[in-house]
Amino acid sequence: MWIEKDNKLQATFKFTDFASAFAFMTEVAFHAEKQNHHPNWSNVWNTVEIHLTTHDAGNTITEKDRNLAETISTIFNRNK
Repeated sequence: MWIEKDNKLQATFKFTDFASAFAFMTEVAFHAEKQNHHPNWSNVWNTVEIHLTTHDAGNTITEKDRNLAETISTIFNRNK
């Protein structure tokens, strides 16, 4: 699901509709806030694209990114 490219962890998540995609983003937002690590993401209708990198570590992939990616994957797998 996650790929490493251009010093980022990247993934695309597809849902049945906009409401499901937005609900996913809302749940991810609460977890990201708890982890104090926030994704770069976009949403178009039923698709959410997420890019994770740690800005204060020189825009590289760190353990923060891997932890948030794991959390996001768990949320997605639980709700699909």
